[in-house]
Amino acid sequence: MSGGGLGEFLRARRAQRSPEDAAVLHSGRRKVAGLRREEVAVLAGVNADYYTRLEQGRESSPSPQVLDALSRALDLGPDAREHLYRLAGTAPATAPAPVPQTASPELRQLMDGYSSTPAFVLNRILDVLATNALADALFAPFHRADNLARMTFLDPSGRHFHARWHWTAQATAANLRRGFGVDPNDPGLLRLVAELSDGSEEFRALWNSHEVRGKTHEPKHLVHPDVGPLTLTYQAFDVRSAPGQQLVIYHAEPASPSADALALLSTLHATTHQHQPERS
Repeated sequence: MSGGGLGEFLRARRAQRSPEDAAVLHSGRRKVAGLRREEVAVLAGVNADYYTRLEQGRESSPSPQVLDALSRALDLGPDAREHLYRLAGTAPATAPAPVPQTASPELRQLMDGYSSTPAFVLNRILDVLATNALADALFAPFHRADNLARMTFLDPSGRHFHARWHWTAQATAANLRRGFGVDPNDPGLLRLVAELSDGSEEFRALWNSHEVRGKTHEPKHLVHPDVGPLTLTYQAFDVRSAPGQQLVIYHAEPASPSADALALLSTLHATTHQHQPERS
């Protein structure tokens, strides 16, 4: 499945921009969703024929000034604006360095020090590279805790685990789309998008909407089968020694029901592992 280039991105975002939000005067029934090409051109202050060529792929080198104007006309947020620049080829041309696919021993040791809160390491395409004990317990309902997008869209447990599944699905697809802007030729990302597109109609629709968004730091509303509802905030830290990796740490409000639930989950996990026979 094609990830989509500059023209496809512009068409998708134009379709999502309503005339009312853009303060465009219109009358009668409209034949297109969102804005017309001519309306975007007027809002951006560019020639309508030039904008049409951009959407059709016949013009591929817009200036930074044009990209800024289009960002304003389409009301793009910071992540989507950065994505637009990358698609237009005006972002730094150096190829992104390969992201290490394993977490360093030092990073694993650091995570293990967070015994009372879940911590895990992700790469750009949301592969789970390492977890501490409480993250293992938190993700235990999933068949495999190997990739957050796969867990959300393809694992049946995802819809029960995420209390706000549709919001999580939108955020996850938008986060992957941002990764596509960083490295559209990443074979791991292309394989993942193909797998998710084949297995999830919802993902196909969200991917084709071209929403782009990084992590929002909004609370996670989860439901764990062993301890019930959890409301967790989180912090994500870039791993300087491994560009493209992030250390994510979940946190419950002290003395809250979620903190009590996390403590219970930690106890249950420790008890379960204590009674498991050692592997030979």
